[in-house]
Amino acid sequence: MSSNTAAWLTSKSSSPLTLKPAPYPPSPPPANFLVIKSQAVAINPVDWFIQSPGNPLFSYLRYPAIIGSDVAGTVVSSSSPLFVPGDRVVAHAFGTDRRSNSSAEGAFQEYVLAREHLVAKLPDHVSLEQAAVLPLGFSTAATALFLGRDQGGLGLGLPTSPRQQDKDQVVIVWAGATSVGSNAIQLARAAGYEVYTTASAKNWEYVRRLGAAEVWDYKSEDVVGGIIDKLKSGNKVCAGAVAIGAGALPRCVDILAGSQTVEGQPKFVSQVSGSKDPGEFLGLGAFGMAKLMVDMVWAGITTVVKAKFKGVGYKFIWGSDIGDDKNKEVAKEVWNVYLAQALRKGEFVPSPEPHVVEGKGLEKIQEGFDVCKKGVSAAKVVVLV
Repeated sequence: MSSNTAAWLTSKSSSPLTLKPAPYPPSPPPANFLVIKSQAVAINPVDWFIQSPGNPLFSYLRYPAIIGSDVAGTVVSSSSPLFVPGDRVVAHAFGTDRRSNSSAEGAFQEYVLAREHLVAKLPDHVSLEQAAVLPLGFSTAATALFLGRDQGGLGLGLPTSPRQQDKDQVVIVWAGATSVGSNAIQLARAAGYEVYTTASAKNWEYVRRLGAAEVWDYKSEDVVGGIIDKLKSGNKVCAGAVAIGAGALPRCVDILAGSQTVEGQPKFVSQVSGSKDPGEFLGLGAFGMAKLMVDMVWAGITTVVKAKFKGVGYKFIWGSDIGDDKNKEVAKEVWNVYLAQALRKGEFVPSPEPHVVEGKGLEKIQEGFDVCKKGVSAAKVVVLV
């Protein structure tokens, strides 16, 4: 029996992560699963957020737990007809999703059990550390853009390689330089939509390279009015908005309310983030946490009232929703087909850039958490395993 090692979250809020043996994934893996030898993992804010305040949104997690969503490496065994041992792949590890809640599927270990519909083959010219930045950001963007509105998505047409013919419709991506935003821009363009986005001025050229047609400074007082004016002056139809980051949702509601939308379809915003940034939860005592939660509830109530008054619908999504079995066909189209083809042809750029932690090994993941907490711009923290 092969051995396995993981960076364990041994109990709620335990720090640092503990390096110790882990069960080796089933061999052979279950039908339509594969086992990946992890060689690079990326850190998402949700990872350290689970650890730091013991995120109440993940109260279902069973401890000790192996968390992490982003992994790139080599297939060592497969029960999927799509992948064989030796394939270089990138995968969205599904272990922290409520529908899995399985440490075997967590990314932060040497051998990861992965679902075939959340895996893409990698061409030789894409490095593992480049690919590792993709999974959760890519899945979240795909969920927001392509799942139906009953699940919080915009229900747009799927991306293809080469890209779909332009539909003469605009998608708003608020916070285009983020991990989710970088993927959403490229996916929306591949599906034939024009993209208007926001970013800090230093990242304007970056989001334009990804395919954004127009970009505004999200800090500008007239950003909402500027986007509405641009849509109106160009007689553009808005297919919907993806709201990323604290404060994005009410602004996107305002944009949709002031815009012409697709005939016969309600105005809709896919909400990726809550009303507060994860960093605002750090170091809070019980009173501070309670106050912040009250603030979030109040922000939610005011947004509900505003959206209803303005005739705009919205729904919060989980980035892993695309991994649900009921969405398997959409996931296969974007992961197994589109992403693999677009990476091979150089049509999709793994984004944002990897910020690689110095050194190597699972023990570096906790250091990666600390770097991520401090914040990186137009980059994603990656650890080589």
